[in-house]
Amino acid sequence: MKTGIQLIEAERERQELGEGWTDEHDDQHTKGELAQAAAVYALPIDIKRMRQPIAVNATERLEFLMWPFDMDWYKPTPDDRIRELEKAGALIAAEIDRLQRQK
Repeated sequence: MKTGIQLIEAERERQELGEGWTDEHDDQHTKGELAQAAAVYALPIDIKRMRQPIAVNATERLEFLMWPFDMDWYKPTPDDRIRELEKAGALIAAEIDRLQRQK
């Protein structure tokens, strides 16, 4: 069984090689979007699906309101909590790397 760090590392590699999210691409997200996307994936399912007091339909759920990118890039896996946390961890790693490159 892989450790959490190994799973996150494999997801980050998949993001880079499979999706093409290079350092140069990540460096364009200067307003915390990577961390915000990670936060969406890291939210527990019960909180994600919580309706806002003024929400009238599913698109107003917290997860959709928080997602910083085009919705085509939001790929939740609500039945696989570990997979969601892998994505969150990889996005956090990408944000840390981006911030370190800025220094």
